[in-house]
Amino acid sequence: MPGSASPPPYRGRFAPSPTGALHFGSLLTALASFLQARSRGGEWLVRMEDLDRPRSVPGADREILSALEHYGLHWDGPVIYQSRRSHAYERALRRLVDRGKAFACGCTRREAASGPSGLEGPIYPGTCRNGLPPGRHARSMRARVGGVSIGFEDAVQGTYRQQLGSAVGDFVIRRADGLFAYQLAVVIDDAWQGISQIVRGADLLSSTPRQIWLQRALDLPTPGYAHVPIVGNGAGQKLSKQTHASPVPLADKERWLLAALRCLGQCPDNALRDANRDEILAWAMAHWRLGAVPRGPIIVRGADRARGTLDSPHAQDRRDARGIQ
Repeated sequence: MPGSASPPPYRGRFAPSPTGALHFGSLLTALASFLQARSRGGEWLVRMEDLDRPRSVPGADREILSALEHYGLHWDGPVIYQSRRSHAYERALRRLVDRGKAFACGCTRREAASGPSGLEGPIYPGTCRNGLPPGRHARSMRARVGGVSIGFEDAVQGTYRQQLGSAVGDFVIRRADGLFAYQLAVVIDDAWQGISQIVRGADLLSSTPRQIWLQRALDLPTPGYAHVPIVGNGAGQKLSKQTHASPVPLADKERWLLAALRCLGQCPDNALRDANRDEILAWAMAHWRLGAVPRGPIIVRGADRARGTLDSPHAQDRRDARGIQ
């Protein structure tokens, strides 16, 4: 129709940190974001969140990309590395300072941790919020959040609301070692790449209000959010490098894809037991339902073992009481 605007194309992304190989938990998140994008006829991008260079493992990025390709999760466009985009984060930081939304902090880590306890630990006591005390020099940069309350509707987890001041306080956006914090970098990159919906793990749910605050402070669009359940091992620990999660195997990829689909509540057809990778993915794209994804968590016994076996997954559809109303 004349004068009508076409809706913007869907664009999703998968943004792993190259601190280790792709394990089952990260495969599940990658698959969910991939299927959400492809089922909408959209693009799916991959970004390496390698800002924390001391924690990055040489070659882990290539291992992750190779595993994604092996499982048929092919991305669009070039892979972006955050470590090469510091100039963009510096410009955003200057805008925040110019708008009175960020300030220099001269506190040591111990001094910064002297405030009351919040959602993720001690709340910054505000020592430098109104200027550096005499004799102090700037170490880090912090966001000046005040007492704002931010809520949003998550496509999987439901309504989430957080009082930023009492939950996280004036959070760090550039660290004392000069590295930019994840919260700032992810906001800048999602806007720059035109991401329309972010599908990621529920362990990042509590970070989202900080990111929405930064989006508003920088006049950037807020994408949609869908936080899929995290995956834990038999001991109830989140699968990660720290809990010695094994890489997803290159053999028997069809079985692992089917297990991931079951964890995501998709109920793959029994006929797919003998299907190949591409047939499984074609079925998944045609039948994908984000609304069927459980809130979590998901316990998968055997996915963290070196022998690479996978026992039956168990998903609990329950809410995390922290902040969800």
